[in-house]
Amino acid sequence: MEKYGEDLFKGAAHYYSKYRPMYPSSLIRYLVHRFSLNGEQQLLDLGCGTGQLTIRFSDWFSKIVGVDTELEMIEEAQRLHHSLRMGNIHWFNGSLEKYKKEHKEQFELVTIAKAFHWMDRPKVLEELFDIVAVSGGVAIIDNYEPNKKLTTWQEQLNEIISRWYGEERRAGKTTYNHPTESHEDVISKSNFKLEVHHLPIYEVNWTIDSILGNLYSTSFGSKRFLGDNVALFEREVRESLLAINDSGKYKEQMTLSVKLGIKVN
Repeated sequence: MEKYGEDLFKGAAHYYSKYRPMYPSSLIRYLVHRFSLNGEQQLLDLGCGTGQLTIRFSDWFSKIVGVDTELEMIEEAQRLHHSLRMGNIHWFNGSLEKYKKEHKEQFELVTIAKAFHWMDRPKVLEELFDIVAVSGGVAIIDNYEPNKKLTTWQEQLNEIISRWYGEERRAGKTTYNHPTESHEDVISKSNFKLEVHHLPIYEVNWTIDSILGNLYSTSFGSKRFLGDNVALFEREVRESLLAINDSGKYKEQMTLSVKLGIKVN
């Protein structure tokens, strides 16, 4: 993530914790079953963001570590954790390399949820291999679906976003292009053994406020890119989406895959 600079998610943490859709319970159940979690193991959540997924594993691990390079994200995760008062969770602001220098421990499971694409993927898997327990693994949680058929409201929203933010997907001090090599191929070339699991399709319910908040939680949709035009942008989004559905409620069918790197004997 170094090439994107220090402002990749600047100002996004509040929107991230409040408006990012929650992962389905089927994800938790699958990982609990696949790794026979019983409350005695340890979890590392790499690129943990504001910790909503991290915290949901509290009942299944004796210790959880959430690592993120963005200080605002870690501070928001600590705030949420403090308010919920559950789980033995330690939050670390910094890189995986820095964490490993300061801590020597093993993890049954490492989760990387919608963050692997930001990382030097082969290097991260190499760094993780020695701290993952045998028969444990790395779970890359991903809902990237470039050929997904969009609903009418999504097509209209994307047109507005392109008009106000530009065609290029800005990311910190540069622009973003999704990796051409798949996560599966990267894992297959590592020391981990690849497994892929697809979860059942689930539905996300949106409002205009949550659509806007989710946009502001992203690297490309940062509010700061709009400058003084936030109110004008939001008014166009509201008017356009209400013209499609005057209830102000919108649905999206979501897919989610878990790409596992298993450490075998």
